This record gives sequence, C-alpha cells and structure tokens, in this order.
Amino acid sequence: MWGRVMDAIVLLIPLLPFVAAWIIGIGQLFGMMNGEADETKTGYIAGWTSSIACLLALTLWIADVLGKNTGSYTIGHWLSSDMLDVQLNFITTGFNVRLAALFSVIIAIVMRFSMRYMHREQGYHRFFFFLNLFAFAILLLVLSGNAITTFIGWEIAGLCSYFLIAYAYDRPVAASHATRVFVTNRIGDAAFILGAGLSYISIDSFNWSAINAAVLHMTQTESTAIALCFALAAFAKSAQLPFTPWLARAMEGPTPSSTVFYGAVMVHAGVYLIILLRPIFEQVPLAMTVLAIVGLSTALYGFIVGLTQTDVKSSLIFATSGQLGLMFMECGLGFWQLAGWHLCAHAVIRGYQFLSVPSLMHNMQGLYADSAPRLIPTWLYVTSLQRFWLDPITDWLLVKPVRCLAHDLSYFDDHIVDSIMGSPAPAILAISSLAQREEQIIGAHLDTESTHFALSSGLAGKLTQWMAAILDWFEEHFVLRGIGQNVLNYGRELGHIANRFEQSVLRPRYLVLFVFITLLVAF
Repeated sequence: MWGRVMDAIVLLIPLLPFVAAWIIGIGQLFGMMNGEADETKTGYIAGWTSSIACLLALTLWIADVLGKNTGSYTIGHWLSSDMLDVQLNFITTGFNVRLAALFSVIIAIVMRFSMRYMHREQGYHRFFFFLNLFAFAILLLVLSGNAITTFIGWEIAGLCSYFLIAYAYDRPVAASHATRVFVTNRIGDAAFILGAGLSYISIDSFNWSAINAAVLHMTQTESTAIALCFALAAFAKSAQLPFTPWLARAMEGPTPSSTVFYGAVMVHAGVYLIILLRPIFEQVPLAMTVLAIVGLSTALYGFIVGLTQTDVKSSLIFATSGQLGLMFMECGLGFWQLAGWHLCAHAVIRGYQFLSVPSLMHNMQGLYADSAPRLIPTWLYVTSLQRFWLDPITDWLLVKPVRCLAHDLSYFDDHIVDSIMGSPAPAILAISSLAQREEQIIGAHLDTESTHFALSSGLAGKLTQWMAAILDWFEEHFVLRGIGQNVLNYGRELGHIANRFEQSVLRPRYLVLFVFITLLVAF
C-alpha cells in the first residue's frame, strides 16, 4: 500500500508545472497578468509550483533508494482500438527517477534565477509560460512509461525551445535561427515516430518495458531498424553530427532558457533515450558502432571548434556538444553506468556555468578571449573558424535542391500548365448581354479593344469563351427578343423537358454518379 502511494506521486511531478503554465497563460490571455505590476504574481506561481514539484521528485527518488516503489504506476487507458492499447503509465524507479529529481532541482533553481534576471523584460509572463510548459514536457519525457507520451513530452519541449529562441521575435536573426532549429529537430522527430511504429509492429506495444523485454524475440533486422531510428532521433535532439550546428544557433534565447534547454536539461534527452533503450542497443552491434563513431566525431568537432571561439556562450555550447559526444561514445562502447553519471555531472556543471555567464561577462568588460591558433595547424584553425562549413554543406545538400525544385515547379506551372489551361477572361459577352443589347439599340458598338479583352487563352479559356458565345446566342434569341407565341411554346416545352430530366437525375444511382463526376472534375 505504501509503495502505491509513493508511486502515485509521479503523477504530480509533471502535472504541477503544467498547471502553472495553464494559470499564467490564461491570466495573460485575459489581461489578469500583464506588465511589471503582475510580475510578482507570475513569479510566485512559477517559483512555488516548481519548488513543490522538485520536493515531490526528491521524495520519489528517496523512496526508490529505500526500495519503497513498485517500479511503475498506471493511471488507465488513454487510447484503445482493436489491438492498439496506449496506457497512461509512468516509471517510478531506476535511472528515470534519479534524472527526474536532478532535472526538477535544476528547473527550480532556474525559475528562481529568472524571476530577477527577467525583471522588467518585455514578455516576462510569456517567458514563464513557456518555461513552465517546458518543465512539464521534460519531466513527462523522463518519467513516461511508453513511447507515445514520451514523444508528447519530446515534441512539446522542442516547441517551447522554438518559442524561447525566438523570444525577441522582432529580431530577424532570432526568428530565423529559431525556425532553423525547429526544422532540423523535425528530422529527429520523424525518426522517433518511425522507431515507435516499428516497435509496435514487432511486439504490439508502445511500453518501454515491453520493448526492452521483447528484444530477444525480435529478428536482427527488426532490432537493427528500431535501434537506428531511435539513434537518429537522439542524434538530432542532442546535437550530434551532422546536426550539431543548430546548437550554436539556439543561443539567441535569454540566458535562463539557454541554461535549461541547451546546457543542463533538454540537450541530454537524446542520451537519456539511448540509455533507456540499452537492451536493444546491446543486441545490435551496428548501432553500437554508429553511436561510438558519431559520438567520437562530435567530441572532436566540439573540441576543435571550441578552441577558436571568442565569446563565452559559444565556447560553452561547443564544449557541451563535445561532452555529449563523449556520452554517446561511452554508450557505444558499453560503458552505460559511466554515461549515466557523466550525464548527471555534466548537467550540474554546465547549468552552473551558463547561469554564471552574465556575471562573468559583466566582470570581464573590456577584456577579450584569445583563441589558440598555435595549438593546431593553420589549415585546421581556418577550418575551425568556419565551423567545418557544416551550415553551407547542409544548405547545398538540402536547402538548395528544395529551392531548385520549387523554382522548376513554378516555371512548369507558369509556362506549361497556364498555357494549356489558361485563365478564364471576363465573359463579357455572357455577363453583360443586356448591356450590349441596350448599346445596340442606341447605336453604340463595342470597340476592338473591348472585344479583344473578352477573349481568353488556353484550353480552359477557349471552353469558357465558347460557352459564353452559346449563352449570348441563347439570350439574344430567346430572352432579349422573346416576343411571340412561338418563344413561349418553346419555353414551355423546355420546362417540361427540364422537369423530366430533373426527376431522372434525382434517382439515387444517377445522383451518386453525378457527385462522383463532380469530384473528379474538381480534383
């Protein structure tokens, strides 16, 4: 009984920051929290909810150390359809709980730090809304017991990252960098979804425990595909090569968000995912090799590029990239415990360093850091200054082909499709028949320019022009000149024919056929 009570605490840990985000968001939306006068109210809500969530996470961790937790806690079924069954379940023991406790402590510290750091900043309440929403997302990501809710936290954290990089959205550079980071991380999100889908196809479950337990029953192809998909998702989230450049662009956000996102918390989500799926990776030598090679390459990249940085935040961010690379290499070499402790220690140290950056920059005004070109060859130094041209290479491989394709499609549309279909010109002969009739009566005539204006181009344009001519003839002979008994008889006969046609068309089979033909023409 005591174990179930302690397990239930796990629900409140991500829920409290979510409630805080909801209150701040609603308050700002309806004008109840706005401007400097309400900063204390927003800070009070954010600070206390994060502190309580931190205490609950520490309590859950202590209970786990004492052996009081059962290991999992299930609220109920979230989605059930045929063989698909997605539960709302959480992990209450092991590395997940330790990491949740550490992250909650860091988030609570950053919340308190931000209350003073963001004082009188435009967008103060918006900042705390997204920071609390991120706290909910990252704690849900770490504590979730299945791939679906983990992905929800994964995606919401990325969305909050986008909005906080573009915190100063009136600056084009910030908006551009935020968009670039967001698009780059979507590659990892797609790989995550693919990995989760392959897992469900293999074992009919999204639960992490079931996926890890069923690895011995999977074929080598299945386990390799799943491991490589989740490895790609982790590489993108933790800024490993070739995705590393997005991490430097993310420094456009305020210092507290840089701390919690890219120094201490979110940037470690990829390493956490790899450690979570340790049983799968251990059964796939290819995936382990990829982890080691990519991690070592990123570590070397971060070290070399970090030597030529002359500002504090850039130096820290490339140092972070290098350390993350070492964690991936440790996982690839099988040093799982070392990778876990490395993650925790790095989160603490890097979080402190990022929070200290403003004070350091203030105390070092007028002093400039000197890069170390003498430590490396000249060609490598120049290459490092250009950050190995990863951004231009990415643009050449991905962005330029997409732009060229868009240009070709636009050219095809303008010069081929439009020339065949045409743009229907104003059907003056049909729409203004009565006006033309009046002009003819008084002796006026349409000039050559007007007649030319009424003409159309292309196949669709010609069809419209011909239809306009037919309607013009009909109006000329049966409407405008509609005098005499013969015209009335023709009209009456046409009415009978139309009624019979309408009755036939309204039969179900013809009505369905008519709708089907209409859809074909429309699409």
